[in-house]
Amino acid sequence: MRVGILSYPMLFQREGGLQVQVRETIAALNQLDATMSAELVDPSRQKLADFDLIHVFSAHNGNFRVVESAVDLGVPVVLSPLVSPSWDRNTGFRARVADRLAGKISSYNLQTSYAQTKRALQLADLVIALGEAEREAIVNGFLTERAKIRVFPNGISRQFFTARAELFRQRTGIIGPFALTVGSVSPYKNQLGLAQALEGAELPLVLIGPVSREEHGYLQEILRSPWVRWLGALDHEDPLLASAFAAASVVALPSQGEVFPLSVLEALAAGTPVVMTEESALQLDGSGTMLRKVAWDDRAGQREAILSLARKPPGRASVQAMVEQFTWQRVATQVAACYRELVPAHAV
Repeated sequence: MRVGILSYPMLFQREGGLQVQVRETIAALNQLDATMSAELVDPSRQKLADFDLIHVFSAHNGNFRVVESAVDLGVPVVLSPLVSPSWDRNTGFRARVADRLAGKISSYNLQTSYAQTKRALQLADLVIALGEAEREAIVNGFLTERAKIRVFPNGISRQFFTARAELFRQRTGIIGPFALTVGSVSPYKNQLGLAQALEGAELPLVLIGPVSREEHGYLQEILRSPWVRWLGALDHEDPLLASAFAAASVVALPSQGEVFPLSVLEALAAGTPVVMTEESALQLDGSGTMLRKVAWDDRAGQREAILSLARKPPGRASVQAMVEQFTWQRVATQVAACYRELVPAHAV
């Protein structure tokens, strides 16, 4: 079976969870067996009709056009939409009203991003959600049939399970306890709010992640605190990144919203507890002592959760045990089974 993988054109111009998800999924699919061949599609030189199935990652950034084109050609489509869990019946209703108003005002020459996402979800033959919260958001916010949605969480690369703190300590000179946040530096990721939440706590905050040109001022505002240190961006495969997760006392992700953040899973795989936004599809049963969820703008709550975990951390082995089932091989096996449901036997 030849599987074409697509997302929006500028995807790999930066590094983040979606980029890792796409790369790791392709690699794991190609390791399954000789009947499976997955590759990134270059639309400028390859035709969608040359593939047995198309898997689109993200329902945003104009990707509904890819889904439309594949459907018109009769090629089955799997969609991993990455829908925010904040969508519900009320927000979906308001978005549909706004879409109708925008259409009337523009003589139906304008289409909202909500309408585009909804169309991609409706046209796709099968939708893969990363968690139950995302599935409910897809059903309630976008009126998608529940029957065509499967839930397969992301995997975790093995280097995070075997990471050790020594490399990070040696390279950076940071010896004592510290909080770590990993992700692109931006108001949406809320690193400034985190720095302000920890002000006066005498717990250093280490930032890892890229910063765009327009956010340099935001970064400088964060760095005004003498307790904050920015290490720049690190490649996902860089051993220093995994070592940073292992060395941290607590990993924090205070962003305004996350679907299924890989950085949280990677921190847990390294044995480090996490404080994260409550706007997320990530749910781990029995994780209350090692994974705390706090509202993104609740600085007092973030401070209390981070400091309590730093003072009394759970055992690293018990933290790692929470996520030991999240492997990319397991993800690939589940996803490949979906592909085979949609593609006739003669194409396998």
